[in-house]
Amino acid sequence: EVQFVESGGGAVQAGESLTLSCAAPRSLWDGYAISWFRQIPGKEREAVACTSNYDGSTYFKDSVKGRFTISSADAEHTVYLQMSSLKPEDTARYYCAAIGGYCSPYPMAYEYANWGRGTQVTVSS
Repeated sequence: EVQFVESGGGAVQAGESLTLSCAAPRSLWDGYAISWFRQIPGKEREAVACTSNYDGSTYFKDSVKGRFTISSADAEHTVYLQMSSLKPEDTARYYCAAIGGYCSPYPMAYEYANWGRGTQVTVSS
């Protein structure tokens, strides 16, 4: 089974930065949009950011715009989520996954598959 592998999480103070890495399976790279989601216990998995290798489209959740950026390294099949000015409400387990084509303006977790184990981000005030 092909899966994504997330890394880079950790425990930081509010205002600090972290960069998460998402290693994608080769078969889920060309022509796919790769999204970062996050989830806290008891809540639904929500989309945070997306970048498409199909048409270059992107998506950012309103609450992270201006603080998070997303980039990809084609040769490494890796997508990075650069998070700055972190807030306690960013605390969650972060996951990545792919969908064929472009980034939807409303990415939904049920549309995605091949989830990895995620990486935990904890932001303290």
